Amino acid sequence: MWEEPPISGEAGSGTVFFSGCTLRCVYCQNHDIATGEVGLEISVERLAEIFLEQQKIRRALNINLVTPTHFWPLICDAIDMARSRGLVLPIIANTSGYERPEVIKALGNRIDAYLTDFKYASSTLAQRYSMAADYPKVASAALDAMYAAVGPYSLGRGVNGEEGILQRGIIVRHLMLPGHLDDSMRVMDILASKPYADNVWVSLMNQYTPMEGVGDRYPELAGKVTEDEYDELIDYALDLGLENSFMQEGGTAEESFIPAFDYEGVLSAE
Repeated sequence: MWEEPPISGEAGSGTVFFSGCTLRCVYCQNHDIATGEVGLEISVERLAEIFLEQQKIRRALNINLVTPTHFWPLICDAIDMARSRGLVLPIIANTSGYERPEVIKALGNRIDAYLTDFKYASSTLAQRYSMAADYPKVASAALDAMYAAVGPYSLGRGVNGEEGILQRGIIVRHLMLPGHLDDSMRVMDILASKPYADNVWVSLMNQYTPMEGVGDRYPELAGKVTEDEYDELIDYALDLGLENSFMQEGGTAEESFIPAFDYEGVLSAE
């Protein structure tokens, strides 16, 4: 229920989390699953069944694939299988943005929308916090490939009749980090410079939550984003013309927004 309104709506988004991640962000709020410490091995057929259960049993508005990158070949097989069995929900790739354009192209028409991060404009910050100095360049090229694949943002009616539900397109997420307003502004510069900037949405996130021990190694990440920092970033984005933006209200930087990975729905629909 915690995704952007056009994704979660009233009925909720059908999130499917995959164990492991292509990045190792030091501040990760889903550390246990991102490092592969949590996860159950299932078959491609079971994954297809999970997609169908999200549609038939939980009445979700979409299939939301969280950190899918390193499983794409198997996920594609599961999508094809589920489609052949009646899956009609939009499929969303929920990714860090650290993607190869050729892989995005290879996904073909299986993916209807991307919920993608754009974490940094600075290679120095990308290396310090995610061990990926090439992140800005990779994420920019990936975003271009995503837009080429799915095109402009469009809303429609969900399977439950809800209006205003994402059917196709891109939402670009930027998680603001404390003390790094300048880099967040540079990210906005990159997004505003894209020729398709008016046809994607930007989600400005202030929910950074300092996880245990992060502040010991990275003192600058020990606090939360201030209201003044966040308000200044919003104003800057709007001044650039990024009017298709989602903003968050106060109180989002809480551990209650971190899901419990208890394998609900993985082994059975009950």
